Amino acid sequence: MSGSDPRFSFRSAAPHTCLVSLFAADSDRISRLSVSEQGIYFDFSKTHLTETLVLGFKQALLDHGFEQRRDDLFGGRIANPTEGRAAEHSAERGEGAPESVAQAKQLHGRMRALIEAIEAGALGDIAHILHIGIGGSALGPDLLVDALGRDAGRYDVAVVSNVDGSALKEAFARFDPHKTLLVIASKTFTTTETMLNAESALSWMVEAGVEDASGRVVALTANPERAFEWGVDETRILPFSETVGGRYSLWSSIGFPAALALGWAAFEEMLEGAAAMDRHFRLAPVEHNAPILAAFVDQYYSLARGAETRAVFAYDERLRLLPFYLQQLEMESNGKSVTFSGAPLGVQSAAITWGGVGTDAQHAVFQLLHQGTRLVPVEFVAVIEPGHDLDEAHHRQLLGNCFAQGAALMAGRPHEDGAHAYAGDRPSTTILLDELDPRTLGALIAFYEQRTFANAVLLGINPFDQFGVELGKEMAKGIEAGDIQFDASTQALIDRAFG
Repeated sequence: MSGSDPRFSFRSAAPHTCLVSLFAADSDRISRLSVSEQGIYFDFSKTHLTETLVLGFKQALLDHGFEQRRDDLFGGRIANPTEGRAAEHSAERGEGAPESVAQAKQLHGRMRALIEAIEAGALGDIAHILHIGIGGSALGPDLLVDALGRDAGRYDVAVVSNVDGSALKEAFARFDPHKTLLVIASKTFTTTETMLNAESALSWMVEAGVEDASGRVVALTANPERAFEWGVDETRILPFSETVGGRYSLWSSIGFPAALALGWAAFEEMLEGAAAMDRHFRLAPVEHNAPILAAFVDQYYSLARGAETRAVFAYDERLRLLPFYLQQLEMESNGKSVTFSGAPLGVQSAAITWGGVGTDAQHAVFQLLHQGTRLVPVEFVAVIEPGHDLDEAHHRQLLGNCFAQGAALMAGRPHEDGAHAYAGDRPSTTILLDELDPRTLGALIAFYEQRTFANAVLLGINPFDQFGVELGKEMAKGIEAGDIQFDASTQALIDRAFG
């Protein structure tokens, strides 16, 4: 890279070369810009990455102390300086400081013992799991259960995060309170939305005449003392480490509902897949490292081409929640305006992550992707093995649409009538899973986590704090307490709604 700032300014880089020309000039492009790891094929060849760009980004990583920061991450040293903490989610799956890995295994053992007790009937007849959390305490478990639990047949699971009472009422309508296990997930066990929902759910069980309703409550938290004060017996409190951030916590006891619904063996396989991806991230050379190459793609389109968003489309119904999960992971981690040391960032931070499910999205937003004026790097995520036993024509058509969209975005099509012209030269990445099972899903999620970390290093920021969520929460408490005078517009809304 160049200049005093290792986040190289691509405004002075070589002239832009279209994708079709890049393929024509390089017969080895696909093999150089694709990675196969843990049953997942990552194809970056339809992006504008070149050998020169990869080498430049590699130097930028070195200039930003990537190797030291990665060593700190996996070594259990402080990786989150603003809160003075390590970031030890990788230790939850066995890749971290030995003492942290040992602690994670001990806590996993406690979780497994409770799951086995529930399966044996220790808490009575359980058919439903009502999991209450918000943010990382809900998005991860929801993704896992929705992706892998459709045919599990063990328990019905509802994940409720919204404080809107309609969300709880929907779960109440589905479940028998006498057969429901209430799971409360909160790192601090003080999250206002979660605790209100938990109180309402417990009241629902009590009012239905459930005997010892509080004995059907499990707490997932890094603050076990607070959970005990709330009324959860210590035998049903599953702690996790303070060094595991919320949006990185599905590997810890926050994954309890998924482990219960899918079975412990499936949860362990997910951890093993994630650990294998961690090892790939740690050991593979930069030029063949999937999370790092993905971060290079992200930063190129942000810094060189001014892209403000990144679209993710899951061409598999089982992964329909993936874009929502990635929104929190990427934007809460890297949506910052200051560097690791607190200085102004000076460049664009995380792109706005959005997306949907193919083929539905093709009939909703792909008009803009193909013919709009905004450049939007696209990521396609698909699975070779179908998740159903219907006629194979369904899956062939699904995958055919996925591959065709990437080809069309790149190739385009000229036409004398502008309304029928496709500019082409629009980038995409394709992530193709051999099958969707616990191991590959674990590896996929870990890939996204480490990609987010690599992006943070290139930006020079701390991806493990999230102070941006605090101000609005403080003001919401002020509205509830009535002790803050707001601007005229907000005060008028408050007066109109609450009288």
